[in-house]
Amino acid sequence: MLESKSEQAAYKRVVFPGRFQPLHKGHMHAIRWLLGHVGEIIVVVGSAEKSHTLENPFTAGERILMLRETIAAEKLPLERIIIVPVPDIEYNSLWVGYLETLLPPFQAVASRNPLVQRLFAEKGYAVLEPPLYQRDLISGVRIRKMMLEGRGWEDLVPKRVVEIVREISGIERIRKVVQTDEEL
Repeated sequence: MLESKSEQAAYKRVVFPGRFQPLHKGHMHAIRWLLGHVGEIIVVVGSAEKSHTLENPFTAGERILMLRETIAAEKLPLERIIIVPVPDIEYNSLWVGYLETLLPPFQAVASRNPLVQRLFAEKGYAVLEPPLYQRDLISGVRIRKMMLEGRGWEDLVPKRVVEIVREISGIERIRKVVQTDEEL
C-alpha cells in the first residue's frame, strides 16, 4: 500500500495486468483508485491471443473496446491510461522481463494476485494493492457463469460493457462454446 505523498509521487507509471473477461466494476474501482495515486496506468490486457472459450470469451480487441469506452463514458483521463494487449508466455519466471520489452518504463505493479506480486517483487518492482470492491459479489468467473446461466449479471459491470456484450452477441458466444459435439 502507499505510505506517503512522496511515495505516491515515486510511481510515474504503474502496470495493472488483468484478463478483463469481462471488464467489471471491481476493475474500474481499481483504475479510479490508481488514478488518484499514480501518474499513469499501463493496463495490460493479458491472454490477448485467447478468445471464444468459457474462460476467455472475448477477444483482446473487444476487451480494449470495453476499457476505452467505459473510461470515456466515466469521464476518466484516457491520456493517463495506456492499454496494451499482451499474449501469454508459458514461463512465469520470464513474464516480467517480457513485459519490460513490450511496455514503456514503469516503477510498480498494481495487483492483488499473489503470483503477479511475487514475480514483480523478485525483479525489484514495488507492489501496490488496490482496495477490493465487492469481491464476494464481483469476479470474472462469477459474471461469466451468470451470463451462461441467464442470471442477472448486468449490475456487476459498467453500462457500456453491457452494451458491448449485447452488440457482439457475447452471451450467445459463451453458450455456444460450452456446447459439446453431441449437443449439436
